[in-house]
Amino acid sequence: MKHILITIIAVLLNSFVCVIAETKQKVQLMNTPDGIEFGVWGSPKSEHPAPTLIVLATTIKKTLNSAYYRHCGNQLANRGFICVSINLPCHGDQRIDGEPEGLSGWSHRAARDSDFVAEFNNRLSKVLDHLVNQGLSDPKKIAACGTSRGGFLALHAAIHDPRVKCVAAFAPVTDLSTLIEFKLTNKCQLVKKYNLINRASDLAGRKVWIIIGDQDKRVNTDNAVQLAREISKESRKNDLPSKVALHVLPEPRGHMIPAGADIMAADWIFQEINLD
Repeated sequence: MKHILITIIAVLLNSFVCVIAETKQKVQLMNTPDGIEFGVWGSPKSEHPAPTLIVLATTIKKTLNSAYYRHCGNQLANRGFICVSINLPCHGDQRIDGEPEGLSGWSHRAARDSDFVAEFNNRLSKVLDHLVNQGLSDPKKIAACGTSRGGFLALHAAIHDPRVKCVAAFAPVTDLSTLIEFKLTNKCQLVKKYNLINRASDLAGRKVWIIIGDQDKRVNTDNAVQLAREISKESRKNDLPSKVALHVLPEPRGHMIPAGADIMAADWIFQEINLD
């Protein structure tokens, strides 16, 4: 009994030390030569270029300073990864004067045919260029993860930039037209263009991991399921191995991430990124 008690105390102390070490990590704000701001969280475990996890949710600071939004980044940082983020469109310094913030800003831009997804993709690729050129990131070991709107952009980033080897999407938006913010703009060309279900062929054969709660009415659980099915279908059609993984787990809170998702995603990314 005494031995068991000592073991339990040791485990608790180790967990406490890990939490303390994690809270000491600070977000380093940097800029590319052409002025694109990005943030880095975590420290490489060696002098070599580090495996890199792009983390997308809201602003740089709100994302990387949040254990919830970092998700699998918390575990992967202990395995030598660095976490990188940029401000999403209409968030932080990416909000243009006079436009709404967040998803309402996306809708505002869609109504004006202002391609916020293409702008985001180009900005993120320039950050990756800089990280690789500076020897900070290993170009062969880049993954992305994102929550809700961040998951939407992480998947589009993988479509745009093949250096993103695998994507973990947490309760991702798949179709902007289902969101209340797009009630008046759901017929806009950009909304249709960036419906991920319609872009499944671009993700055929790609490493995609999706998790969503079974009662998510905000982004629609069925849409996430349909996206996974379409990616699998397009993979078979193109004689490519289907590498999509879908997890629908009980989550009575609605648009929240099921417990344990971070560990599941970290293990998946670590395995998949080291297979290449």
